[in-house]
Amino acid sequence: MRCPRCESERIQRDYDNAFALVRLAGVHKLLCNTCGHVFQGFDPLRKLGRAPSKRDSNLLSRRRSRRFRAHLPTAISLIEGTAKDGIARYSEPSKGHCEAINEYGMGLSLVGSKFAEHEITSKGRLLFVRIHLPEATIEAVVSILNHERIGEDQKRKWLLGVKIQQISDADKENLSAYLKKRQEEQPLIASD
Repeated sequence: MRCPRCESERIQRDYDNAFALVRLAGVHKLLCNTCGHVFQGFDPLRKLGRAPSKRDSNLLSRRRSRRFRAHLPTAISLIEGTAKDGIARYSEPSKGHCEAINEYGMGLSLVGSKFAEHEITSKGRLLFVRIHLPEATIEAVVSILNHERIGEDQKRKWLLGVKIQQISDADKENLSAYLKKRQEEQPLIASD
């Protein structure tokens, strides 16, 4: 049996029962564990149970590409202006570090930032980053996905999770070459 909305096979009986006469005919309210759609289906032998859905632990940590820890010097600027204006202005760059990187995003840290708190805590805020890789420097426009303030007193810093929105083809090739080299240095280890 499949969900009529998303075609998933993760189906269970709904927590709300159908009318008694309908249940006697073998028709029950069913619930899709993938999309949450409630629908009626034919289950005369009551093979479908009624249990909370269980999340696959691998599904929660699945990434589109492997992430690598890094400590790369980075210059981070705010992008001022809108797409409607057609003109982008950049703030003075603040020094930071790229602490994690993959082909779709990165983790940035800022210590002693020149930016106001509200400017770097807005989800979706665009930033211009210049990352100094060992063999090249890449530039990209990124958007903030999440932020966190950690540390105490003088050692407080911002951690920003960002997604790459725009990157030139040449910089993308340099990033791919860097990630490929990192993967060769740190192969995945299979354990029994």
